Amino acid sequence: MLDDKPNEFSQAALEKGRLLFARGWEFLLGVPSMKFMPPEGPAEIAFAGRSNVGKSSLINALVNQKGLARTSNTPGRTQELNYFIPKGGGDDDVPEYAIVDMPGYGYAKAPKAQVEAWTRLVFSYLRGRTTLRRVFILIDSRHGIKKNDEEVFKMMDKAACSYQVVLTKSDKIKVAALEKLQVETLTKLSKHVAAYPEVLTTSSEKGEGMAELRAVIASVF
Repeated sequence: MLDDKPNEFSQAALEKGRLLFARGWEFLLGVPSMKFMPPEGPAEIAFAGRSNVGKSSLINALVNQKGLARTSNTPGRTQELNYFIPKGGGDDDVPEYAIVDMPGYGYAKAPKAQVEAWTRLVFSYLRGRTTLRRVFILIDSRHGIKKNDEEVFKMMDKAACSYQVVLTKSDKIKVAALEKLQVETLTKLSKHVAAYPEVLTTSSEKGEGMAELRAVIASVF
């Protein structure tokens, strides 16, 4: 479990996280609408964030597999809820855990109908998925929280869905600026009832913060 001090982790917690992601993960299916959702059973965590925030890169770094989640330079490419599960886990073909890669939001050129479809799919998932333990919302460290992030926070609050902010690309800004951003982010999150009151910082490129993120996910599962 996590130590008493925020963002400090015991060796046991770090090892539990390492083991969770050491076995290998695989793609299960993409879900374009709620009627295609897999049966509820395994505990789920999900990743959300603005288009091109680095969700696919972070998931690949998390599981130590370069090609698990498909990365793209084209904003808004992911239009489904993509499910990933551990290899060879669970009984009777029911996986123990699942990671869900949610469609990116905030793509300025997205058609209105596409944005509305995204909102319906995501809100239905957040509100109705009883096995969803936590959503990790990724925020680009270089830009901080934007208006569309705030809108998603409000959606999470309305759905009563627990979420935690993860700052990505932390290697792209100076340490002092990152520390300031962490404080600013926590201040903004204090206004949201469903927000978890700790912020994680990561760099998929450098591997920074990945062990801690794995430990948090293991504690949630």
